[in-house]
Amino acid sequence: MRILHTSDWHLGRSFHRVPLIEAQAAFLDHLVATVREHEVDVVLVAGDVYDRAVPPLSAVELFDDALHRLAAAEVPTVMISGNHDSARRLGVGAGLIERAGIHLRTDPADCATPLVLSDRYGDVAFYGLPYLEPALVKDVLGAGRAGHEAVLGAAMEQVRADLANRPDGTRSVVLAHAFVAGGEPSDSERDITVGGVAAVPAGVFDGVDYVALGHLHGCQTVTERVRYSGSPLAYSFSEADHRKTMWLIDLGAPGAFAAERVDLPVPRPLARLRGRLDDLVEDPALERHRESWIEATLTDPARPAEPMARLAERFPHMFSLVFEPDRAPEDPLASYAQRLKGRDDQQIAEDFVAHVRGGSAADEQERTVLRGAFDHVRVDDAVREVNR
Repeated sequence: MRILHTSDWHLGRSFHRVPLIEAQAAFLDHLVATVREHEVDVVLVAGDVYDRAVPPLSAVELFDDALHRLAAAEVPTVMISGNHDSARRLGVGAGLIERAGIHLRTDPADCATPLVLSDRYGDVAFYGLPYLEPALVKDVLGAGRAGHEAVLGAAMEQVRADLANRPDGTRSVVLAHAFVAGGEPSDSERDITVGGVAAVPAGVFDGVDYVALGHLHGCQTVTERVRYSGSPLAYSFSEADHRKTMWLIDLGAPGAFAAERVDLPVPRPLARLRGRLDDLVEDPALERHRESWIEATLTDPARPAEPMARLAERFPHMFSLVFEPDRAPEDPLASYAQRLKGRDDQQIAEDFVAHVRGGSAADEQERTVLRGAFDHVRVDDAVREVNR
């Protein structure tokens, strides 16, 4: 069975306020063409179909068009909701849409209800695990506690129990939207940390033939059978070096497996430039980036005059300007942003506690309170967004 694994479409997203809807439409054109060219048997979309819970009309129309085209190709499609989607909105009409071969999996209670397709080697069971917000689904799944590993583990126990009752030789595929240990994040994913922990071990998915992951935007292999397809477009400058692709997966006889990357169209390359303003403006080696979207980091000791205007003369698609003067870390003029780089909200809050107490660090009880506060705010924001 030939499977096309995609994820993180983020329909409706912009790049530095530039709409990407045309580039997203070009991606979907390429996806449909790939389905036909490579004789794909089933398409997987591992979450974050939309960029936000209430997407703009243009994104909904693009999604609608994609569904019609996939249905017309008579290729079954399995989609799960991600942490950016409203599971309830995305799942509206799922029963009707399923008649056209589009299988939406947005309800955590249905994790162990697979779509079963067959080929000459027998059955393949596709299980859709939508994004599982621990605090909201732990009781539904019977998880012992509200953590990512706990709820995913509970969902996978249900999957394995269902598989055990199926004919011998049944192959299995799981779609999941999660941060799996070993994956490399970028700046454009929304934080899903719970209790100070974001990642789950890959071993939680043991027992299935392939795991099609979504959430991280870089195409990557966690293990041979556990992979991220990544987002079809770059959604932050941290993805400048990404090669955007989809996975073409072949499941043959039980145990047989092959994976191939299918390249995606690039609407405009990204470039991150760093150096002093005069060098960036004058260096002939940088001419190759003239038509790229540019993020420039200036290292001049003092802020130069009109840097954005000067850079835009050379690079018409100049989008982001960052100042990081060449100074020693102990220099009192080192920027606040530099001191915070690489630190998460929890660490920043703990540093603040230590600062206001004259250097006395937060104790374990205080760290627990801070973690609980951040978790509460994040879950509350998620619930408010879904219920808008």
